Amino acid sequence: MSGSVILNWLANTPDFAVPYALAALGLIICERAGVLSLGAEGLMLVGALVGIGAQIALGQPVVSLVLAMLAASVVSVLFAVMVIWLRVNQVIAGLALVFFCQGLTALVGSLAGWTNHATEGIGTMALWPLSLLPGVGRLFEQNAMVWLTLPIFGAVAWFFARTSTGLRLRAVGENPQAADAAGIRITAWRFAAVLAGSALVGLAGAYISVVSTKLWIAGMTGGRGWIAVGLVIFARWSPWKALIGALLFGCIEALIPQLAAAGVQLPQYFVMMTPYAVTLGVMVWVALGKRSGDDEPGALGQPYVREERR
Repeated sequence: MSGSVILNWLANTPDFAVPYALAALGLIICERAGVLSLGAEGLMLVGALVGIGAQIALGQPVVSLVLAMLAASVVSVLFAVMVIWLRVNQVIAGLALVFFCQGLTALVGSLAGWTNHATEGIGTMALWPLSLLPGVGRLFEQNAMVWLTLPIFGAVAWFFARTSTGLRLRAVGENPQAADAAGIRITAWRFAAVLAGSALVGLAGAYISVVSTKLWIAGMTGGRGWIAVGLVIFARWSPWKALIGALLFGCIEALIPQLAAAGVQLPQYFVMMTPYAVTLGVMVWVALGKRSGDDEPGALGQPYVREERR
């Protein structure tokens, strides 16, 4: 590949990586509290739909992204009620949420006439003075959400590692019985984690429609939510490792159009399967390298039933 192709590839990688990063971070928040969330694909679609609808109606990208986060949190209430209060199997509930959101967003999007309706998104922000560097300055010209993703990750990592609230949330996911004995309300904490995590997943979906593509197409997330689920396992529930993994998948996805632009002919279905093949490879690598002491929450996927004290 020529130098210009490589430069364009690296410059476009953050745009492709941000949805993976935000969705994985949202899942980490949810699963650190012990709730297994497989509904990321559906929540991303909800965020994408509401984000583009708000952008068409209001023309304010910041407001559109916030409304998308709120919409994903509202939809996640249904999931939270099922798995936390009614103790429905978390795998089945997550899959049902995906199918529900896929049908709902496709229906609403077509009825509202939002399909293929182009809008104005967020422009690029140059990181001065790095953007002035000859040759590589383009790497530091990204949209505001790319720059905002880094402090979001820093805040969540600090929250888990340095705050008493974050430690309580981790305790709920590690040993809910001990946390309950310490006076922590397991149901409330898990409910709050689902809402907060789903808001970030919705933001990931809104990024695709409002910032990246600037339009709505049914099913436009294209399986990114499922890849984010695998990315969380690859990262061992660590925010910073999830960010590195998101950059890896962003590199892979950004490389495909650059190869096409360079004249490299690739079969269409090979291109479509590439991110999922990489996901399978990562999962196998994680399974082979799994050791005791890994960071998987001890009570992940397990409903909590409080024992009556005598």
